[in-house]
Amino acid sequence: MTEFFRIERPYFDPAASEARFFYSLNDLSFTEVLTFPTVPDLAASESAAFEKLLGLTALVLGVSYFKLRAPLSIEAPDIPLTEAERAFVIDVYENGLGEFYARNELARFGKLTLSAPDDAQPRKDAIDLPERTLLPIGGGKDSLVSVDLLTHTGVPFTPFAVNPKGPILSSVEAIGTDPVYVTRTLDPEMIRLGKEPGFYNGHVPSTAINSMIASLCALLFGYDQIVLSNERSASEGNVVFDGRETNHQYSKSLGFELLIGDTLSNATGGALKYFSLLRPYSEARIASLFTKERKFDSVFSSCNRNFRLTGHDGALWCGVCPKCHFVFLIFAPFMAKDRLLRIFGKNLLDEPKNEHSFRELAGLTGQKPWECVGEILEAAACFYTLSRHADWHEDAVVKAVKADLFAQYGEEKLQLAMAECLTDSHDHHIPPALAAKVSAYAV
Repeated sequence: MTEFFRIERPYFDPAASEARFFYSLNDLSFTEVLTFPTVPDLAASESAAFEKLLGLTALVLGVSYFKLRAPLSIEAPDIPLTEAERAFVIDVYENGLGEFYARNELARFGKLTLSAPDDAQPRKDAIDLPERTLLPIGGGKDSLVSVDLLTHTGVPFTPFAVNPKGPILSSVEAIGTDPVYVTRTLDPEMIRLGKEPGFYNGHVPSTAINSMIASLCALLFGYDQIVLSNERSASEGNVVFDGRETNHQYSKSLGFELLIGDTLSNATGGALKYFSLLRPYSEARIASLFTKERKFDSVFSSCNRNFRLTGHDGALWCGVCPKCHFVFLIFAPFMAKDRLLRIFGKNLLDEPKNEHSFRELAGLTGQKPWECVGEILEAAACFYTLSRHADWHEDAVVKAVKADLFAQYGEEKLQLAMAECLTDSHDHHIPPALAAKVSAYAV
């Protein structure tokens, strides 16, 4: 039997503020539910633009069920698509699942087929959306830097999150602005099967998923722009697999930002904008900007152990994962040492057991970790800065990697890399007026 994955027409119930999505994988059936806050204007859910975005959301959310078997055939018999939308969906299922394919050794690039009716009447009329900003909050440093930038440039915003918990909740509380929260209920059978023999499991493009959910909220509650907090470092991949660069952070990359931005704009007649406020910045530059504001020190966390399906009730920072190590590394050149140690609870650069992990981050061994971490040369440049820093040069890991760091890169290359990290890129799609205000503040 030829395996297939089918995405049925989704259904939105305005009375219950609930969207339901239906999927079939061979002889298996799944239902996923999104629960929104009460919708104030039911007309918004009846628009052609909302119907279009609901269908596209169904396709993107489907990756969580598709990956159980990753068949070559994808069917959406009742969701009409333009050629551009087909390309967008295939990109999500190819590049968005790139890490999943690489780690499961599945060759899928160029082999997937998407069967869906042609959209003979693409939406061109602009819908009316208020000039308001929806800001996804991840609980880490990046979205909180966006909070600071928007606050100081006078741009009001509403925090947004899907299934908020832990650092997201504490961060939004510290922000002090009423949020828009959506509950995403995955089909429990999918979660169970992902642990069974004969089925695959792995990473999905969560930023793509949450962005599509945010687009539904933009129409339901009236926002004309979704502002992401993805840095330029997110565009660097991890490994080459099946003839393409595979990137753990693909749906945070500039390439995907342009693709989904065009998709959302075309679906709404140009009414809905989508861009990343932090795209000009490296991770190191973002870390330097974070030091301007202290009120989030005790509530934020970038440690992924806080965001597992099962939750995490321990410390904000585990101190042992590559994400913790990377964030500590990029903060160290810019933040007072006592402040950084208070945030993490210990000095991660003075624990010899962490050396291998830090070496991977700086490209001195192995490969770039499958985590949301910055560029390899960026990490190496931060180590170079610390090797010359009075507060850090005697710490165990800094001393241990110094000779190999200099031997592999050379002092001049590391100096130039650090300067480049602190130089803002012009390769972004922030509206010019907002970009000018942000640039003036972020000096």
